[in-house]
Amino acid sequence: MTGRPGPAAGRLGRLATVAPGLAGLMDYKARWLPKDLVAGLVLTALLVPQGMAYAQLAGLPPITGLYTSILCLVGYAIFGPSRILVLGPDSSLGPMIAATILPLAAADGDPGRAVVLASALAILTGLIMVAAGVGGFGFIADLISKPTMIGYMNGLALTILVGQLPKLFGFSVDAEGFLGEVLGFVRGVAGGATVPAAVAVGGLGLGLIILLTRILPKVPAVLVVVVLSIAAAVAFGLGERGVDLVGELPQGFPPLTIPAIGISDLALLLAGAVGIAVVALADTISTASAFAARAGRTVDGGREMTAIGAANIGAGLFQGFPVSTSGSRTAVAEQAGAKTQLTGLVGAVAITLILLFAPGLLRDLPQPTLAAVVIAASFSLSDLPGTVRLFRIRRSEFWLSIAAFLGVVGLGVLPGIAVAVVLSIGNVFRRAWWPYQTTLGRAAGVPGFHDVRSYPDADRLPGCVIFRFDAPLFFANTRTFREQVTDLAAVDPPPSWVIIAAEPITDVDTTAADMLHDLDTVLNERGVHLVFAELKDPVRRKIDRYELTRTIDPSHFFPTVEAAVDAFRATSGADWRPAVKADPDRQDGRP
Repeated sequence: MTGRPGPAAGRLGRLATVAPGLAGLMDYKARWLPKDLVAGLVLTALLVPQGMAYAQLAGLPPITGLYTSILCLVGYAIFGPSRILVLGPDSSLGPMIAATILPLAAADGDPGRAVVLASALAILTGLIMVAAGVGGFGFIADLISKPTMIGYMNGLALTILVGQLPKLFGFSVDAEGFLGEVLGFVRGVAGGATVPAAVAVGGLGLGLIILLTRILPKVPAVLVVVVLSIAAAVAFGLGERGVDLVGELPQGFPPLTIPAIGISDLALLLAGAVGIAVVALADTISTASAFAARAGRTVDGGREMTAIGAANIGAGLFQGFPVSTSGSRTAVAEQAGAKTQLTGLVGAVAITLILLFAPGLLRDLPQPTLAAVVIAASFSLSDLPGTVRLFRIRRSEFWLSIAAFLGVVGLGVLPGIAVAVVLSIGNVFRRAWWPYQTTLGRAAGVPGFHDVRSYPDADRLPGCVIFRFDAPLFFANTRTFREQVTDLAAVDPPPSWVIIAAEPITDVDTTAADMLHDLDTVLNERGVHLVFAELKDPVRRKIDRYELTRTIDPSHFFPTVEAAVDAFRATSGADWRPAVKADPDRQDGRP
């Protein structure tokens, strides 16, 4: 006999419902502490340079990347359901943030104004995700299919690469759009704007990150490159050679700030927040699912959305910008032995200590090194093998991927995500609009009834056609269904029965019901009967509610295709016959 849980267990259970991360920390095991401390310090070494680099990618001062990292780590440690998932500034969100805030008045000329707009964007993104999590809208992440996401990420990787190349070469480009940035970079190089020392430190840093990542994946490549770049800047006086350095960071922790924005800014920020929320959610669910599967756990999409929303709100209240889950940083934490979200709290404390007591630690970090960090991240965003695989196995989805890629490159980052969502939804609609459809026969040695395209020698039943339509019947595909059945009934001699193998038909709307009524009426005039087999109970109830049995004989509904075939054979005396071979001397392909 088990006793009832005590008051403490009850309170912990209630806390876990609202703040699962905090509940997990309250049930912390002392033996986990050494590994969480080490993992937190390792994570800090990655978070600091990446946070600064991704802040600049978003068009913001580098310090905001550190503010953002601190608050999102704390927010997720309290509200996050995952034990080791790591949030932070993300390379995939950086261009989306920049595309949202920079077009607004004075954002690109006033860093303070840009920070206010980015903070408001983070709060809006967080509110959207919290509302979606509480409302059970986790399915929003499904709006982007994998092929369109691959194309979107490939386009994003290319735009990031092109946008960072001028910084890698030591100059800046004032241009809009992908083509403008390409032309600006080419003109800058051709015009002699390149700083050789910047190319050297940035190029060597990029090469070293790529090399270490491939041959020594457990070595923190970004940290190694940052340390070596700072040492090179000091040893060779790179600042005096024209290389931009990060400089002294502001000392201290940012105050709690409610970003002041105008009504005119709200509409544009809200549109950007929706796009960022969709991408962040899709990225988080996929990353969380992958790491949870390794530990034999499942993912609660609603709680993940709420936790990420809380992390974004926290970042926005302290001069931060929108964040998402990072697969690479989560992998680093896992490899370093992280057991709980205390790892993230250790990272947050470590970054805070740097801001309070060592703001000059990264003073001599070259800007081209930050560009190298971002470019290396862009390589990880792209999935060229996945694109090649799509081309090899399914051309239609390959072209969807290419369309999403061109949407990002040609229209921009935010319109690109809209293109990706529209393409994904359109592809679903296309499959339902023109679904796979075929006739069935009896194949030798294989139980049941099978596609005659796969089994061209399957036996046919004279006077009877078995037709399968692999989609729900709704307004968009009613014409296709009617034309196919009409063609099947138009042969000479016509069949007596057209059996619809209706197991794939999961719904029939009112437009389709009217079509079935008209179709059955026309077929009955020709002596052809429309028969349904394996119709699901909910769909059958709709058929009754539509009163279709006024024209369709109620006895022409069967639980299985086999039962329908047996009924036809019993009334007609027909027996199975081999498929009729086409006459090779005929030009029209008919027997």
